[in-house]
Amino acid sequence: MLLIKNGRICGETENADILIDNGIITDISGDIRESAGMTVLDATGLTVAPGLMDMHVHLREPGYEYKEDVMSGAAAAAAGGVTTCCCMPNTSPVADNADVVRYIVEKAGHAPVRVLPYGAVTIGQKGKELTDFKALKAAGAVALSDDGNPIQNAELMRRALILARDCGLMIISHCEDADMVKNYAVNEGKVSRELGIPGRPAIAEDIMVARDAMLAAETGARVHIAHVSTAGSVEIIRRAKNAGVRISAETCPQYFTLTEDEILRLGALARVNPPLRTVDDVNAVIRGLADGAIDAIATDHAPHSAEEKARPLTEALSGMIGLETSLAITLTALYHKGHLGLDKIIELTAVNPARLLGLSDAKIAKDAIADIVIFDPDEKWVADPDRFVSKARNTPFAGMTLQGRVKYTISRGKVVYVG
Repeated sequence: MLLIKNGRICGETENADILIDNGIITDISGDIRESAGMTVLDATGLTVAPGLMDMHVHLREPGYEYKEDVMSGAAAAAAGGVTTCCCMPNTSPVADNADVVRYIVEKAGHAPVRVLPYGAVTIGQKGKELTDFKALKAAGAVALSDDGNPIQNAELMRRALILARDCGLMIISHCEDADMVKNYAVNEGKVSRELGIPGRPAIAEDIMVARDAMLAAETGARVHIAHVSTAGSVEIIRRAKNAGVRISAETCPQYFTLTEDEILRLGALARVNPPLRTVDDVNAVIRGLADGAIDAIATDHAPHSAEEKARPLTEALSGMIGLETSLAITLTALYHKGHLGLDKIIELTAVNPARLLGLSDAKIAKDAIADIVIFDPDEKWVADPDRFVSKARNTPFAGMTLQGRVKYTISRGKVVYVG
């Protein structure tokens, strides 16, 4: 048995003890007595919350294990307070069939936290032919996405939404018009002009978000917009929700903290798709998180090797890691600056992702699964990639002083990280 003593449960005003037995919370009260054989964690001065769920990560296995694998990615998740992470299908081979999904599920069985795979929407993520959604679901896929390869054909996306609706799966859409963005490295704007290179215009995201919102409205299907980065997208999603469309959305810490100016300072370390945008976009994303237009915070954890990120800006691979810093950045940028309360942050990082994917509720309650993060919302620390658990080091947050630190992560009643 595991006993958490004297922690402040998020949303409550008084400290409490939490007793866990066989992975289940069996008691919550003011003073639970210790007994022989118990493992006791002192949570005095700490916040106790449901384990976080990151609904957008790239764990790279199979095929790119030199960047990350299921075990190393799951360990990085645990270090960030994440007890469930959902991995994208852009592996090699692509998770577009039951065999690859089952392979990931089998690997995940040995991981310190729960790892749930997504299946590809189209074969090879090539946007031409739909996969067998029912077979992917039966193998263990909890949602569908061609993330990284946006589905450009509207008719194909419409059919995909209908089929996904009929088999109870959600499609997660990376919204960028491929003809507009090509493989450009940065936002179209002052930085692209200063560097003399083409950029990815905000309208390329907005157009695709509007298209998918309209398709969701017409089909009655659910669509989830990945990594929202523009003010225009936030407003389109807000209006669609107000009109009753079954649309949800996520954003990432980089989109409510960083701007395109980071490209001038950090080069390829700040290259990500969609790109970092403007101050106005950052502020719009924060408003969207506050008013419910955006439902979730995810990381889009995208590990790359040092060599891949050391290439010239226009040739380097896009993406940044985020599992180990996401909660701390969120607390630093949103809680400590007064934009969001702790309850809202846990809603965005744990409660809503579980709800969107139809998984068991993320909560601290008697008889609930004991997936828990215990953190100090005020402790300051400096992000040092050399001390990360992930195989990768490609983060623009290196050297940044963050406020809020994970102290314990508990997955299914087992302590899987001590900070």
